Amino acid sequence: MKRIRTIQPLRWGRFVGVQASACFRSLMAVLQRKKQTGCGTTPIATLMLLLLVTPTLSMAGEKPAASIDIDTLRNMRKEAAHRQRRMIFNNDGDDVIYTKKEPTAEALLALRTTPLVGSQVDSIFYSNSLCFGDSLHNSKVMEPFTCTEAMFANNGLPQLMARGIDPIQVMVDFGRKHDVEIFWDMRMNDTHDAMIGGYGPYLRPKFKLDHPEYLVGSRDRHPKCGSWTSIDYAQPEVRDLAYRFFEEVCQKFEIDGVEMDFFRHACFFKSVAQGGRASQEELDMMTGLLRRTRDMTEREGLRRGSPILIAIRVPDSVEYCKGIGLDVEKWLADDLVDILIGTGYFRLNRWEYLVELGHRHEVPVYPCLSESRIRTDTRFKRNSIESYRARAMQAWAAGADGIYVFNYFNPRGPVWRDLGDPEALSKMDKLYFVTMRDGSPDRYLVDGSQHRHLPILNPNNPFPIPAGGPNEVELVVGDDLDGSQQQSRQAKVTCHVQTTGIGDITVTLNDHTLEKPTVVGDWLDFPVPPEWLKKGVNRFGLLARPEQKQAGEEPKWTVEYAGGEMPSLPWRKMGFGGNCIAEVRDGKLFMADRGTDGGNYAYFRYPCSMDPADETIIELRLKPASGWSSVLMENGVSGEEIQFYPDQVKARNCGLAHQMDTTDAFHTYRIVIEEDDFKVYVDGEFRIDGTGQFTRPAHNGRSGISFGAANSPSLGEAYWESVKIYNRARSLSDLVLSIRFGEGG
Repeated sequence: MKRIRTIQPLRWGRFVGVQASACFRSLMAVLQRKKQTGCGTTPIATLMLLLLVTPTLSMAGEKPAASIDIDTLRNMRKEAAHRQRRMIFNNDGDDVIYTKKEPTAEALLALRTTPLVGSQVDSIFYSNSLCFGDSLHNSKVMEPFTCTEAMFANNGLPQLMARGIDPIQVMVDFGRKHDVEIFWDMRMNDTHDAMIGGYGPYLRPKFKLDHPEYLVGSRDRHPKCGSWTSIDYAQPEVRDLAYRFFEEVCQKFEIDGVEMDFFRHACFFKSVAQGGRASQEELDMMTGLLRRTRDMTEREGLRRGSPILIAIRVPDSVEYCKGIGLDVEKWLADDLVDILIGTGYFRLNRWEYLVELGHRHEVPVYPCLSESRIRTDTRFKRNSIESYRARAMQAWAAGADGIYVFNYFNPRGPVWRDLGDPEALSKMDKLYFVTMRDGSPDRYLVDGSQHRHLPILNPNNPFPIPAGGPNEVELVVGDDLDGSQQQSRQAKVTCHVQTTGIGDITVTLNDHTLEKPTVVGDWLDFPVPPEWLKKGVNRFGLLARPEQKQAGEEPKWTVEYAGGEMPSLPWRKMGFGGNCIAEVRDGKLFMADRGTDGGNYAYFRYPCSMDPADETIIELRLKPASGWSSVLMENGVSGEEIQFYPDQVKARNCGLAHQMDTTDAFHTYRIVIEEDDFKVYVDGEFRIDGTGQFTRPAHNGRSGISFGAANSPSLGEAYWESVKIYNRARSLSDLVLSIRFGEGG
């Protein structure tokens, strides 16, 4: 179906009104001059004035309730749904909290909005509510967030309200002036208030404090999925209040639409939070809320004479959505949704899945590009403009109707001027990553990961590079560089492969062998002929030839850490919440866990792929001080934790132990694992025989080695002198494809 841009009906009425007013003033001026010169007026002139002005004034005035019928309104809604939206800017509405300067409409707009003029942004979705109950506008249904304590000292809402300025109206006025569509966006279960400390207590709405029975958990009893402050939509009072939030905004402001953001955050029913799946009754409850909201928007649309659209942001899987209580396919089939936006913390399918779903029901689709939260980028940045361009190109190539950007608030950033034009994008430099966001679908649905059909590859989750046969990695490319276009002959394409381990590797692209790599640190840069690259799915094959260790030969350590400095890449921090310490003392690394709350643990992790059939060796020199510290080992199949107490060394899972004084000196502990066996040596002496005991399943198939201090609610502290690891298997930590144009590539 052809996507066209239409003039908004309400704006057309305003346009006509302006023209009518101008014509009226001009004619009145002519008649006044005639009267002043003594020429008088003629019946014909008066008649012309009446004929011209009367119909236009009626068009420009307030529309009567019956000015259009429901069929006309729905046709107008369909046209408005398919207007051009090159880019949608999601402003999460907290700009009002950070005004700093004297709060005025101009100061508010200057933060994130006015600089967008002239960009590719056609729509602004203004997220103006907090944690289900508080608002960042003047509301009589929600509680206006007027806190000016602690980090909210610059909250400008109280002063704006005192001056009669409402942030939503400010946005609506801006949109009318600059022909920018304005939606009011509500996060259907925002749980930023779940933090025990920090800003959490300040954000907790009075509604939640007054009705703890409406929450899926409590401060002391956290649910399996989601956050404890999530509102339970199984409660009729909750659904009714959510409806009234939307109703008030639609009655009070001439917005173009509302967005129901179901991905910030995606927990809606207590039964699901406790580990179940949404029942049909619960699905019907949420569908009922959608239907009631649609009825309201149509009623208000008839009253004002222009449609109010409904957009939704949801996970990109029908089955996953049903699991958490969202019957998205029914909503689309029943015409309850006008705009479909997909993804957030994680992505489950290629963009084609979401596009096909929406277009099958004649609903436009906007892939959501959220900021990457993978914090392991060193050489190539997932949040760079080159990366955003590649992501947008993937979405456009899949048939998207436009690009929706979330959590990117710099209105002067190049994102807003680059991503909305696929033709211009085709000539820009890009960085393609296999994985942009690695959030877990299990966060909101038990076993939610079963619905994910995309690879998760980053330095925190490496892929094994086997010796017996290639491991294949898929990367979707939106560019068309088949050699027939001018830009393809100017493109310089490079495959950047980051690896760990020892030995040579072979890399292929779509059955072509890549050769002559340049070594840059732990990266191999392979030049790629542009014509080898496909628009769509590209398959990279990786095969390793590991270095052999002779019997009795000391290992060539894959990675070594000396305690005289803080661990750095390839080591990654884990935990360090609350009272956790890591600092260098007298040439040793001192690590301590001194807190008992959840999240209080301090570890450094070396993520790597370990072949269960191969030998892996970990050698440590440490001296415990109190409590316990440990090293955790997982090979993707099995795992074990070796704990170091002041009076013993213990295998936590199987219970085997060796009694000794670990605090009298720095001792050398060597742990050898292979298949189902592990062995522990102390100062060269064989002390723990774990033959057949390395069998506890690895957590979520994880692979890697970590060392650190205790875990909640236990405490522990120790001095670490060195950590060495021998891992014969090669690992793929990351794979990046760069496309550069022009001189110098």
